[in-house]
Amino acid sequence: MRPTVAISAGLLLASLLATGASAQTSSGEGLSPTLSAIKNAHTVRLGYRESSPPFSFLDQANRPIGYSLELCEAIVEEIGAEVDDLNLKIDYVKVTSDDRIDAVLQNKIDLECGSTTANSERGKRVAFSPLMFVAGTKLMVPKASSVQSLTDLKGKTIVVTKGTTNEQAIQAADKKLSLGLKIVVGADHEQSYQMLVDGKADAFATDDILLSGLIVRHKSQDKFRVTGDYLSYDPYGIMFRKGEPQLSAVVERTFRKLGSNHDLVPLYNKWFIARMPTGEKMNVPISLQLEEAFKAMDDSASANN
Repeated sequence: MRPTVAISAGLLLASLLATGASAQTSSGEGLSPTLSAIKNAHTVRLGYRESSPPFSFLDQANRPIGYSLELCEAIVEEIGAEVDDLNLKIDYVKVTSDDRIDAVLQNKIDLECGSTTANSERGKRVAFSPLMFVAGTKLMVPKASSVQSLTDLKGKTIVVTKGTTNEQAIQAADKKLSLGLKIVVGADHEQSYQMLVDGKADAFATDDILLSGLIVRHKSQDKFRVTGDYLSYDPYGIMFRKGEPQLSAVVERTFRKLGSNHDLVPLYNKWFIARMPTGEKMNVPISLQLEEAFKAMDDSASANN
C-alpha cells in the first residue's frame, strides 16, 4: 500500500526552505533552553509509542525501536555536536497519541519519535522536523466484511484512537455525510485494534500505514484488510518544542546531512521494505511524495555546501 494523496514537490521544497529559514535565525550566543537542559543533564529524552509499527514500537525484549526512533537518534548525535557532548545518554519515555503534545509542552520529553501528523493547528503549539512520511486515514475491517468505504458503515460502530487526527477526520465525515456513526475511542492503537478483534467495532480508522503495520505485527493478514478512500492527508514529522531556533537548526541540519549522505532512502527501506528486527516485513514502497521530499533535502544540502 502506498499513499496517493497529491502534494507538489514545490510545496514540499517551500516547506523545507521555510524550516531552514527559521533555523538560520539561531543565535550563537549560548544555548537554547532545551539544548542547555540537555547539556546539563547529559541526557536527551525521546518520547516513543508502544504500538505504532514500523515507526515506534517495542521489540521482543520490550525495547523501543523503529524508523522514527532512528531518525531521533541521528538528531541526538547532532545535538551532541551542538552542545559539545558526544556521549549523551538517551532516556526513552513512553507517550500516547493523547498525551504526546502535552509531553512536549510540559517539558517531559525533548523529541517525540512516533507517528505524529504535522499540521497547521498543531504547528501553533509545537515545532516539527521536515517531512519523514506521508499517510492518510483509511479503514481496517474484517476480511469477510462487505464494507468498502466509510459510507458502508452508516449506523455502525467505528473505533478511533484518542487524540489523533483520524478521530477528527471521522467526526467531520460523519457530520458531513450524516452517517449516524457510533464512534468509540481506544486509548492507543493496540487497544483500538483489539476492540475490532473482539467485535466491539465494525471498523478501525487510523493512518493506512499504521493499520498495515498492526496487521503485519499481529500476523492477521487472513483476518483483516485495509480499505476505503483517503479521509485525511497526514504528513509525519518529529515533534519538539516551538520557539527555539537553535534546536530547529539542529533538527534541520540532521535531515539535510541524512539527505546529502543519501541515508534517508536506505533508512526507509530498512523499516518499510526489508525484514524488521522483529521478523515482519511491511513491503511498502516509498511514495512519490516522500521521495520528492527526500530529494529536496538532498538538493538543498548540496546548494548550501
